[in-house]
Amino acid sequence: MSLATATSRPGTVLADLLPASTRARAQARDLALVVGGAAITGLAAQISLPVPGSPVPVTGQTLAVLLVGTALGARRGVASLALYLLAGMAGVPWFAAGSSGLGATFGYVIGFVAAAALVGALARRGADRGPLRTAGAMVLGNLTIYAFGVSYLAASVHVSLAKAASLGLYPYLVGDALKIALAMGLLPAAWKLVGRKG
Repeated sequence: MSLATATSRPGTVLADLLPASTRARAQARDLALVVGGAAITGLAAQISLPVPGSPVPVTGQTLAVLLVGTALGARRGVASLALYLLAGMAGVPWFAAGSSGLGATFGYVIGFVAAAALVGALARRGADRGPLRTAGAMVLGNLTIYAFGVSYLAASVHVSLAKAASLGLYPYLVGDALKIALAMGLLPAAWKLVGRKG
């Protein structure tokens, strides 16, 4: 199958366009993508700025998570973010600002896995091919992260959901809008680029 055919075929995500001529090579490719996605998320987590009065920093994680989930598809995206979560629980210092374990922000990390599943499934339906559809997928992914993160934060620091939202949601909306705008440009541009190469 040609690259041009693959880029126009429904159900294809960007990672599917990486060549693998045998089943063993496809498995090796998928393993590399899963580990690479977790590592990219861990690196993005080190871009971390504290927010006064909140235990939740501004990080590059959410953008990485949504791009990984979208580019890899649901199955590989979930595996990648599950690896990130499990390794961080085991002590790998690649959560925000070099942390690990079950802190107050761990709910967001759980949300990363769910968001990767959602945006990966949407990408298989073409949600990453145009700017507006990409924005819609990214908004839904962010809402998923917040649903888990804010709920866990409320339970962790023993505050109401409304207070947890003021600590872990509202201060981040502008930053998330900027990340969504970036994704709106990156993902459709990647599809155009591979389409031209095909």
